Amino acid sequence: MNDSPHPYDGLPFSEVLARVGARPGAQVSLEELVQAFGERGFGALLLLLGLISAVIGAIPGTTTILGLPMLILGVQLLFRRDELWLPGWILKREIERKAFADAASRVMPHLKRVERFSRPRLQFMSTDLSECLIGLACVIWAGVLMLPLIGFNLFPSLFVATFGFGLMQRDGVAVIAAWVGSAAFATVVWLAWEAIMRTIEAVSAWWGGLV
Repeated sequence: MNDSPHPYDGLPFSEVLARVGARPGAQVSLEELVQAFGERGFGALLLLLGLISAVIGAIPGTTTILGLPMLILGVQLLFRRDELWLPGWILKREIERKAFADAASRVMPHLKRVERFSRPRLQFMSTDLSECLIGLACVIWAGVLMLPLIGFNLFPSLFVATFGFGLMQRDGVAVIAAWVGSAAFATVVWLAWEAIMRTIEAVSAWWGGLV
């Protein structure tokens, strides 16, 4: 058994991102990312996948590559699995290291600012029930990301990232922010859908009257 300390233990999440992006090699695999974040677990990986998806999700196929592991992680949270697990074929999925480094550099200033103010608080948002509900939310948003919908990756990705940050930091304020954002976005989408459907019905009725 290897009891040696993890090389990135104690480093802020933002610093680990920068170091992974600066490593040699044209590609970065999901397995490399999992190993880089060591024992930080579900929260760190959800945060990472969400941030990358938010920044480079416009690249065709990226949201599917990133959404599937988000979905699997969400299911594991939902059913209270203690240890993070991903199948080998997903761990071998790769993205360009340059794209990863560019994404990391874009979110770095904001991430460092949030890290400075984040701390463990509102512990009732870190209970087993809360983590189950977070898992359910991540499953839903990951499912949305995997759909062939143009322009819908940003907010679901940010919600997953914020849930992940709250889990990693045990910061209940971040978890609440993710829930509020999720509820607001879902409400806006529902209202827009209702408006579209009523418009279609009205046009259909008008057209039927003309015919």
